[in-house]
Amino acid sequence: MQNVLIVIHLIIVIALVGVVLLQRSEGGGLGMGSGGGGGAGGFMTGRGQANALTRATAILAGLFFLTSIALAIMATQGRTQRSIIDGAPGTTAPAAPTGPSAPNAGGGVLDQLRQMQNQGGSQPPTPPAAPQQ
Repeated sequence: MQNVLIVIHLIIVIALVGVVLLQRSEGGGLGMGSGGGGGAGGFMTGRGQANALTRATAILAGLFFLTSIALAIMATQGRTQRSIIDGAPGTTAPAAPTGPSAPNAGGGVLDQLRQMQNQGGSQPPTPPAAPQQ
């Protein structure tokens, strides 16, 4: 069913691009010709042709949005919600970092202060006094 809807969606897209390119811009661009009868062979007047192309564009745009929404709904059916925090299947928690950049590795000033406080010193050590001259 999804493949059929994708094919219909692509046909609508191609038709929509074609209808938009057939419309006459203010500069005359890729329109059906200036003067109303050059490329159309006298099929319609300029005003009737513009109204038909505008209506066709609106209809094709509506069908484009409908098929887009239907494809989005079909793509999300049958999926279970998962959190990205859970991680890959089979892992429970991230491993603790190791190495010199790991916290509490014993090399930082804050770690030394914590160790001194844990050893019984209630106040941080005072810096040595500067020698007097």
